[in-house]
Amino acid sequence: MSASQTPPATAVLGDDDPTLLVKIFGKDRPGITAGLFDTLAAYAVDVIDIEQIVTRGRITLCVLVTAPAGGPGVEGGLRSTVHSWAESLRLQAEIISGRGDNRPRGTGRSHVTVLGHPLTAASTAAIAARITGTGGNIDRIFRLAKYPVTAVEFAVSGAETEALRTALATESAALGVDVAVVAAGLQRRAQRLVVMDVDSTLIQDEVIELFAAHAGCEAEVAEVTARAMRGELDFEQSLHARVALLAGLDASVAEKVRAEVRLTPGARTLIRTLKQLGYQVGVVSGGFTQVTDDLRERLGLDFASANTLEIVDGKLTGRVTGEIVDRAGKARLLRRFAAEAGVPLSQTVAIGDGANDLDMLNAAGLGVAFNAKPVVREAAHTAVNVPFLDTVLYLLGITREEVEAANTHDHE
Repeated sequence: MSASQTPPATAVLGDDDPTLLVKIFGKDRPGITAGLFDTLAAYAVDVIDIEQIVTRGRITLCVLVTAPAGGPGVEGGLRSTVHSWAESLRLQAEIISGRGDNRPRGTGRSHVTVLGHPLTAASTAAIAARITGTGGNIDRIFRLAKYPVTAVEFAVSGAETEALRTALATESAALGVDVAVVAAGLQRRAQRLVVMDVDSTLIQDEVIELFAAHAGCEAEVAEVTARAMRGELDFEQSLHARVALLAGLDASVAEKVRAEVRLTPGARTLIRTLKQLGYQVGVVSGGFTQVTDDLRERLGLDFASANTLEIVDGKLTGRVTGEIVDRAGKARLLRRFAAEAGVPLSQTVAIGDGANDLDMLNAAGLGVAFNAKPVVREAAHTAVNVPFLDTVLYLLGITREEVEAANTHDHE
C-alpha cells in the first residue's frame, strides 16, 4: 500500500472521553435503524457499540456513540434532532451522557443454556440469582428456540465455568429445567465430534429385547437385566448371559429387528443438522452391529461400533465375537473416533442414558445425559429431560432458525 493509500490512524477512545448512549423503544417497522444512523450522521459521531432486539414486534435499539464535537450547543442539537425524529415515528428516545466505553467484562466467560418445558419466571429468577451468587454477571440473554422447548442462553462473565456448572447443576434439578454451562470462546464454533449411545438414546428400543421377543425369551432376558441393575452381574456378564438365550435363533431375524427399530423423536433432525454444520457423528452401543451398521448407512453416520452376534450356518450361536463394547469400551471408542476425526477430546460431545455410558460422558468435552437415570444425570455435565433428541442442538448454541435453515423441520 502506498503512502497515499494509508488509512488515517484511528483515535483510541479514552476512559474519560464523553460518550452518549442513545436508546430507542417502540413498535418495530422497516427503516428504524437506518433512520437513526442517518440522523446521527449529521453530527459526525463515531459508533462505539450497538445492541438491537425485537420482541413481539417491539424494538429496543441501543447505540453508544462519541459525543459530537463543538460543545454543549451541538450536543443539544443532536438530542433535539433525535427526539424529533423518534416522535415522528411514534417512538420513544432516551439519551444518557457518560464517559468512555462499556465496562470491561470480567474474566471467566461462559454460555449458560437453559431448557424449559415450559420455562417459568420462577425458574428463570432462580437461575439468574444463582449466577449472581457465584460472582457472575449476565451480559446478554437471547432466545435460541421456542419449540419443542423454550431455550434461552445467558452470556456470563466474572465466574469460572466449572464453578458455575457445579452451582447450577443442583439448582436445575430442583427447578425441573435443564442447564448446560460451557466455556465461551472460538472452540464453541469449531469442528466437533458427537458420539451417541444407541439403545434408549438414538432409538427408543432395547435391541436385545427385540431379539428376545423373536426367540420367545423376553422374561428370561428381563430377569438377567434386572440382576445386572441390582449389581449382581457386570455388563459383560449380563451381555453373555442374555445373548446365550438367543442361541439357535435364525439369523434372518436381524432383518425383522432392524425394521422394528424406532428412532427417538428428533434423531434425524439432530444428525442432519450436525452434518450440515460440518460436525462428525458416531454411535457406540452395547447392542449389536447387526443393527448399528444399518443405522450408520441409513443416517449417514461417520462412525459406529457395537458388539457382534456370532452366526454359524445361518443361526445365532449365543455368543458375541470381537471386542466387547462395555462401559470402558465406550470411552475407549470415543477417544478412538476423536483421533480418527482429528478432533481434540475437549471438542467432543457424548450423549447417553445409562450407567455404562458414564465413562464416555465424563471423558467427553461435554457429556449430556438424555432422559437418564438419576445417577447418570448427577454425574454428567448436563442433562436433557424432554423426549426430543434434537434439543441437544441448543446446548451447542445452535438456534431453531439454524436448524430450520438446514431443512430439518420435523421431529421424526
